[in-house]
Amino acid sequence: MATGEMQTIPAGTWSVDRVHSTLGFSVEYMAGTFTGTFSDFDVSVADGVLKGEAKVASVQVKDPDLEAHLQTPDFFDAERYPELAFVSRSIERSGNELTIKGDVTIKGHTEPVELTTTVSEPIADPYGGTRFGMKLKTTIDRRAFGVSWNNPLPSGEPALSNDVVLSADLQLSRQE
Repeated sequence: MATGEMQTIPAGTWSVDRVHSTLGFSVEYMAGTFTGTFSDFDVSVADGVLKGEAKVASVQVKDPDLEAHLQTPDFFDAERYPELAFVSRSIERSGNELTIKGDVTIKGHTEPVELTTTVSEPIADPYGGTRFGMKLKTTIDRRAFGVSWNNPLPSGEPALSNDVVLSADLQLSRQE
């Protein structure tokens, strides 16, 4: 654990600084890793509960045609399910590890997940506020959320892994 990090979430009400935060995913595809992010999202912490939402229409990848494909029923089905969501149920500390248990909703399906987390100590920022950072990560099986599209390789193996890493690198500011 680096200096200045702690393993608990600060009390109070906090909201995400989207300019200095990233919400995304990665999945093994063919011979490498494919990544994407969401530009329109909201995350808050209040009364010890972490909540987050992302607009499916804001998914960003390096190909506009693929962004359009991700909006279809093959993947996120943005027309019927315009948001992804997370809400925590518990935050547990064990030694230097912090685990946040909660529920992820993708494409209308809600499944329990455990996020591994690092949390930095709150600091005063140059604008008269207070903020802290969180790095969150979990792996889901996309098929549990009704996302099963794949493209077979010539060998017959699937090109796209079923395991998807969801990650967030967040800065949150205290709300008065």
